[in-house]
Amino acid sequence: MTIDVEVTDGIATITIDSPKTRNALNPESSRRLVQVCDQVDADPAVGAVIVRGGGGTFCSGAEREVLARAGEDPADPERFAELGSIYDAFVRVGNMSVPTIAAVQGAAVGAGVNLLLATDLRIVAHDTRIIAGFTRIGLHPGGGHFTLLGRVVSREAAAAIGLFGAEVSGTRAAELGLAWESVDAADVDARARELAAAAARDPELSRRVLGSMRRELDPPGVSWPVALELERGSQMWSLRRRNS
Repeated sequence: MTIDVEVTDGIATITIDSPKTRNALNPESSRRLVQVCDQVDADPAVGAVIVRGGGGTFCSGAEREVLARAGEDPADPERFAELGSIYDAFVRVGNMSVPTIAAVQGAAVGAGVNLLLATDLRIVAHDTRIIAGFTRIGLHPGGGHFTLLGRVVSREAAAAIGLFGAEVSGTRAAELGLAWESVDAADVDARARELAAAAARDPELSRRVLGSMRRELDPPGVSWPVALELERGSQMWSLRRRNS
């Protein structure tokens, strides 16, 4: 598997590419994804990130071998750490200081659903298949799955997806608020890049705005009076910068 990153015009495009496993994550690729995120965060010229899968598939979750090894002896420190590294990958994406967009084609399954949910915004193909899939294979959801779902969809939808194993198409995902927009598969990357370009024009501002959005909206969130004060300093900074 390779985790490639390309930076053009202030947009970092991260591609997960493992055709044999439909871009499933393993400990090695997960650690590489964390390293790439660190690299992108450290580049002040990057104002937006696109996360995508190669070969027409987004991410099919954790490699089955990783899950099997964990099941043999869940208390074994090495196997516990292997599964934890998968969590680390999408958590790192979710904690990037740069706005992130998931460009989703094909299937997103299991941890792949957590990965797309970790981003700030999602563009999906009409025919994308979003399948939590944990209960289908006798597993309890992991990685904070319901918290991630609950940030973007209703309790009803979270139950359908995570508890009852309902499959969601890209078109339905947009209807539910699980994605910002669904488009033809051939247009996914271009539409994601079009949106990313708006943030990439001013990386410093986009990072500050992202920080405010997360502090205000991520649980437990803040009250309106607190939000007024939270935003005030950054807005004054932007006014001064614009006039300097």
